[in-house]
Amino acid sequence: MTTTHAFWLAGREATGDDAFDVTNSYDGRLVGKVSVPTEAQVEEAVAAAHAVVDEFAATPAHVRAAALDHVSKRLAERTEEIAQVISAENGKPIKWARGEVGRAVSVFRFAAEEARRWNAGEAQRLDTEAGGAGRLALTRRVPKGVVLGIAPFNFPLNLSAHKVAPAIAVGAPIILKPAPATPISSLILGEILAETDLPAGSWSILTVPNDRMPALVQDERLPVISFTGSDKVGYAIQRSVPHKHCTLELGGNAAAVVLADWSSEADLDWAATRMATFSNYQGGQSCISVQRVIADASVHDRLLPKLVAAVEAQVTGDPADDATDVGPLVDEAAAKRVEAWVDEAVAAGAKLLAGGKREGATYAPTVLTDLPAGVTLARSEVFGPVLTVARVDGEAEAFAAVNDSDFGLQAGVFTRDLQTAFRAHRALEVGGVIIGDVPSYRADQMPYGGAKRSGVGREGVKYAMDDYTYERVLVLTGLAL
Repeated sequence: MTTTHAFWLAGREATGDDAFDVTNSYDGRLVGKVSVPTEAQVEEAVAAAHAVVDEFAATPAHVRAAALDHVSKRLAERTEEIAQVISAENGKPIKWARGEVGRAVSVFRFAAEEARRWNAGEAQRLDTEAGGAGRLALTRRVPKGVVLGIAPFNFPLNLSAHKVAPAIAVGAPIILKPAPATPISSLILGEILAETDLPAGSWSILTVPNDRMPALVQDERLPVISFTGSDKVGYAIQRSVPHKHCTLELGGNAAAVVLADWSSEADLDWAATRMATFSNYQGGQSCISVQRVIADASVHDRLLPKLVAAVEAQVTGDPADDATDVGPLVDEAAAKRVEAWVDEAVAAGAKLLAGGKREGATYAPTVLTDLPAGVTLARSEVFGPVLTVARVDGEAEAFAAVNDSDFGLQAGVFTRDLQTAFRAHRALEVGGVIIGDVPSYRADQMPYGGAKRSGVGREGVKYAMDDYTYERVLVLTGLAL
């Protein structure tokens, strides 16, 4: 008999009247059943979070830091168990799932470190003008209120960590809503949080179906929303609550540029390997996976066969196998969508050099060239293991091609020239420019987010803490400065 996983209501386990199945997209097996909270239970969680706002904000830094340290330690201790769960519910190859747990370990450790130095305040003399004689301003940041964190399926643990850890660090209650396809790893996070001394009500993990989310989004007791997912849903949330603070991480169609000075055989081999790996890791279901390769004409013809060979060398198969590089997509519908986009592009004149085949929820690592400008694949985020390659003449044309997109999350530029690196940083309309590597690099402590339709606000522990708080100034009068 399959155990039904409880959700977490104000720090304690709870079950509702209904449940749903979580299945493995590779072989269809049942991974687990997950209980669904009732409307009354959701209301209880929101009311508890709202009631504890002041208490949690006043919690000593050492208490919050100790809780975050504990979560980091316990995640590390349970790495293999949690990685197996992520791989089973997500379809992510086990080696990438282990890496995801390791990143979550770091996120909670970074948050513990930031919690210890957070909110010390900034003192500012105001007697720089005669009217401020004897006055000192002390500026501190305080939580805006309860955070509603909405996590995606592609990094179910680490992107939950990026919402939960900064909230705890600043003393903001959080209600986490995991993706319906991948809730179990988040519920394990709840098991670990329940071992801490955080105040009751300061956190809940609610497995609420997507069709019941509008009411939570609209709830005035939840003034901060942190959402990771599609641009369509993210901007719909923002439009529906224009008075709320929304942090939106909405994806992209990331480009990797290979410039003329990146020209040795070793350089091109390295670039091809990195681009093949990071167009296909997580099944291409990463908002910074390599979707577009933009190669200078001087290196294009030597790079292309290396790239095709590196993509074809990716091992596709059972995500539970240590040898697998590319597993299935999250479900068969996602794979059928990718298939339709590729078929549309080929019918319009694109050349298929590798892949292009679907088996169930698995889509073969794919390379296309000569992509027509008007097809869906040219403008949208494929979120699958598909790579397109374009030839350009020179740096200016390459950078213009990167910017010819509605999205702007990150870009990679393969160059060894420092001046070029700085020109790229100035010219590219993205949130992050990675020099000498693919756009898929992310350090969990750095600011992470995009421009244009890639969202607003920033993740990265310290930067999310800023997003969850506002400045409050205290002016002291009559001081002998």
